[in-house]
Amino acid sequence: MVTLATQCYVSGEASRRALDGLDSLIDNDIGDLAVNWEITVRSDEFVSVHLDGEDAHVAKNALIEHWGQIPSEREAGETYVGTLEHWDASGWTLLVGGEEVIIAADDLGLGQGTPSQIRDRFGVVQHMPLWFVAGEQPRLADRTRDQLYNWTREEGAGRVNINSATRGEVRATVNRAGHAKDIITVERLGLLEQSIICPEDTDPPGLIASIGTYLQSELKCVLT
Repeated sequence: MVTLATQCYVSGEASRRALDGLDSLIDNDIGDLAVNWEITVRSDEFVSVHLDGEDAHVAKNALIEHWGQIPSEREAGETYVGTLEHWDASGWTLLVGGEEVIIAADDLGLGQGTPSQIRDRFGVVQHMPLWFVAGEQPRLADRTRDQLYNWTREEGAGRVNINSATRGEVRATVNRAGHAKDIITVERLGLLEQSIICPEDTDPPGLIASIGTYLQSELKCVLT
């Protein structure tokens, strides 16, 4: 079994669609291997995949490479991934399985501003997977810092980041709102966290205003 570093925090039909989509993605990753799998959602909303078959170990490594893994134990100085749970003046709190890891404001390493202002500036939505270095004073990993800084330096107008929706749902919403020409692609950040990459002539805040009425999601923009 492997617990993926992504959550399914929606319910009802939305949960079914999300897990059906995840099953298809897993099939793309490991469908050619001699392995069977079953997807379950833990009480902390992280997704577990139960693997069985002669290629189970190879399949597990492939899924960890794609999604990241929630470990059973952590060692100081090693890099792990959690999801953004909440934030306040003291820092960002990541959920790592059933445990909370607090990244203090001084250990975010993302420039000036309060933790909330930094989150807004880099478009970090709740539940987004973030890498951190474990220890007595955990800090954001260079991998995540580089990812966020690179978003602000990309060519084009920027990004719109969204939670609580699958990649297919985001694409369908953009089309329904008449903005199919206003995006380059939708990048998957997690199972229910997506990033719309906008071309030069798109206004990300305007895109949020247009599609926001169709989605029960948190939407944040990254401007370049």
